[in-house]
Amino acid sequence: MTDHANRLIHEKSPYLLQHAHNPVGWFPWVAEAFEQARREDKPIFLSVGYSTCHWCHVMARESFESEETARVLNEHMVSIKVDREERPDIDMVYMSAVQQLTGHGGWPMSVFLLPDGRPFVGGTYFTPNRFRHAIAQIASSYRDRRADVERAAAEVAAAAQRSFEAPTDAPHPALDDVLLSRALDVLRTSFDAARGGFGAAPKFPPHGALPLLFHEYRRTQDEELLAMATRTLDAMAMGGVRDHVGGGFHRYSSDAEWLVPHFEKMLYDNALLAMAYVEAYALTQDAFYREIADEIYDWAAREMTHPEGGFYAALDAESEGVEGKYYLWRKAEILDLLGADEGELFCRIYSVEADGNYADEVTRRKTGANILHTTRELPELAAELGMSAPELNDRTCQARARLLAARERRARPHCDDKIITAWNGLMIASLAYAGRQMDEPRHTEAAERAAEFVHARLRQDRRLLRRWRDGEARFDGCLDDHACLAWGLLELSETTGSDEWLERARELMDAAVEDFGDDAEGGFFYTGRRHEPLFARPKEVFDHPISSSNAIAARVLIRLGALTAEPRYSDLAERALRGLSPWMARAPQATESLALAAAEWLEARP
Repeated sequence: MTDHANRLIHEKSPYLLQHAHNPVGWFPWVAEAFEQARREDKPIFLSVGYSTCHWCHVMARESFESEETARVLNEHMVSIKVDREERPDIDMVYMSAVQQLTGHGGWPMSVFLLPDGRPFVGGTYFTPNRFRHAIAQIASSYRDRRADVERAAAEVAAAAQRSFEAPTDAPHPALDDVLLSRALDVLRTSFDAARGGFGAAPKFPPHGALPLLFHEYRRTQDEELLAMATRTLDAMAMGGVRDHVGGGFHRYSSDAEWLVPHFEKMLYDNALLAMAYVEAYALTQDAFYREIADEIYDWAAREMTHPEGGFYAALDAESEGVEGKYYLWRKAEILDLLGADEGELFCRIYSVEADGNYADEVTRRKTGANILHTTRELPELAAELGMSAPELNDRTCQARARLLAARERRARPHCDDKIITAWNGLMIASLAYAGRQMDEPRHTEAAERAAEFVHARLRQDRRLLRRWRDGEARFDGCLDDHACLAWGLLELSETTGSDEWLERARELMDAAVEDFGDDAEGGFFYTGRRHEPLFARPKEVFDHPISSSNAIAARVLIRLGALTAEPRYSDLAERALRGLSPWMARAPQATESLALAAAEWLEARP
C-alpha cells in the first residue's frame, strides 16, 4: 500500500495517530472540516473510536487502509476521525443519535452528518462491501433527495436532544426508601446466583451495583445483599476476565460465565474494581479480596504509570493483530516453562486443556490456546491434592511469576499513554481508599503523586482540561473530569488528614456547579457553558460503563456538605437528585449510582 500522511499526523491522540497514514483524507474534529463540507456541498462521515478497541482495528484494516474504499470515501464525503476518550462529549451526543437510529450502539461508531453537524444515518462496524455500498447510497440520497435527508437529520437531532431531558411521562418521585428499594429489587431479580453478575451475556463489571449493595448491607446488615456482591467479585476473580498472570481485569466478558473476555484493559475498570475488592475486604476481612486489589494496583504501577505519577488510559486488546494473543497459553508452552510436575499442577488449577479452551470469535473453532481461569477455590483444591492451602498458594504464585517473566518477552499490546483527568481521579480515589482501609502507605503515596501530576499538568485556573499527552494538555474538561478528580481528592484528604486536598476538591466542585449546573431542571450537564456547542447538550445520567458523572457529582457534594458543615453543598445535591429522580423511576437498572447518591443523602440528613 502506498504510504500516506493525512491531517491526523499532527495530533497527539494515539488513536488518531493510528490512522495518520490511511489513504482516507481524514480531518480531526476542526472547523475546517465543516467548512470544506459546506463549500463542496458534501455530507460528513464521522468515525469515532479508541486506540485499544478490537473492532476499531478490524474496520481500519478492512476499510480505512483500503485504497479502493478510501477513493470512494474521499470522492463523496468529508471524513472526520474522533478519539472518544479525548472528546467524550462528541461521542455522547452522536452515540445517542446512533441509538435512536438503530436501537444499539458501540465502537467503531460510524455516523453520516450534514455539513452543519446534524446526523441522519448511523451505525457501528461495517463490513467493507456494506460500507462502500452505504457511502454510495448516502451520497446519492444527499444529492437527489436532499429534503428527505434534511427532514431525517432534524428528527434525529430532536430525538437525541430529548434523550438528555427528563422523561415527561415519569413523575418526580420522593427521595425516599421506596426509590432505593426499587433499585435493589431490580438487582435481586436480575442477579445470576449461579455465575455472579447481573443479567445475561455480555457481562460488564457492575460498577453501579456493587457500591450500592455494599452501602445497603452496611445500613441494614441484610446478608443477601453482601452475598450478591461477593459472589460477583468471586466469579470475576476466578474467571478469564481477570488476568491471572499479570493482574488487572479485561474490559468485559462476552459470555455469562466471565470466561471469555474482550481483552482490552481500561484504567477506569481497574480503578473501580480494585476499590470494590478493597471494600469487600473491609467488610469481610477475607484476605483473598485484598490480594486481588493488590494485584490490580501492582499491575497499574508496573504497566500504567507515567514516570511522574499520572496513569495511562488503556492497554490494547490485540498484539500482532490478534485479539488476546498476549494473554493466551498453550499447554505445551506451560509444561515447557514449569516442568512436568509443576506444569501439570498449574494446568489443573487454571483449567488448561491440551486442545485449548479458547475459540476463534468468527469461526467458533478451538485455537489450541487457553484462557487461564479457575473453577474451584484454592483451599478446596488444596484439600483434594493433600496439601495445605498456603503451600499450594506459594507454588501457584511462583509459577505465575515465571509465566509473567516469559510473557513479558512476547510482543506487548499497545498502551494508550494519554492521561485522562477523570480516569486518573478514579484511580486516585481507589488508591487513597485502599491506603486507608488496608493501611498501605504505598497506595496512598501513589495516589498523591497522581494527584500532584494532574494538578500541575491538567488544571487551568479553577477548571480542568481533559487530556495530557507528550507535554500537551488539551480539550475542555467535562463534568466527569471535575467530579471524579474531586472524589479522588476527598479520599486523599480523609486518608492523609490534609485540608489541602479538601480545599482543592471544594474549588473543583464550586467551578463545576457554576459551569455545568442545570439551573432549570437540576442536575448537571456533561459540558460546560463555555464548551464548544454541539447539536445537543448532553446530560449523563445512566451508568455505562462506569458510574454516571451526575451521580459522582451528587455524592461529592453530599460529602463536601458533611466535611465543611456548609448546607449549600447538601442543598445542591438534593436539588440535583430531585431533578434526576424521573430517570431513577424510569430506569432503576441503569441508575444504581444515583440510587446510591440518594441513599447517602438520606443518611446524611440531620
